[in-house]
Amino acid sequence: MAKKEKVYASRVNESYEKEVVPALTKKFGYKNPMQVPKLVKIVISSGLGDIKDNAKSIQIAQNELKTITGQQPVLTKAKKSVANFKVREGMPIGLKVTLRGKMMCDFYDKFVSIALPRVRDFRGVPADSFDGKGNYCMGVKEQLIFPEIQYDQVEKIRGFDVCFVTTAKTDEEARELLRAMGMPFKR
Repeated sequence: MAKKEKVYASRVNESYEKEVVPALTKKFGYKNPMQVPKLVKIVISSGLGDIKDNAKSIQIAQNELKTITGQQPVLTKAKKSVANFKVREGMPIGLKVTLRGKMMCDFYDKFVSIALPRVRDFRGVPADSFDGKGNYCMGVKEQLIFPEIQYDQVEKIRGFDVCFVTTAKTDEEARELLRAMGMPFKR
């Protein structure tokens, strides 16, 4: 007889199925479990304002974002030339990573349970950063809150934006979904 191997399931997925779906179904009165909103993807984007001065910083920032997310970042380029910012069309100006599936769940778990509590004077994330369509975006001021980044090897403290895209129709549904999944909102 073949031995059954245990299939890896993230804590986020397990808590979503066992706790979040029943709680949201009860609160909003969904008739079908497929109506319950879920997290679709997480987009992490970082603008690199100092690229003009130091071209090597692109590679360093790319490696840091890859270490944090576990996925290779995509270079974003300027769509327009802006003389005031000394930016030409087609010039690299930032990095972004889109996480889905298992990588998304692992990042969400690490972000909520490890990284956010490491923020100095942390009292919760703002509960009003929703876009009206059920997506939540927030900024992170420094990459040092992630345990993979060593303080000694950081060239420059960089921030980035994290956007949680959900299937929720309203901000209230999305807020309850993220709260039930462990997002520490301010009271």
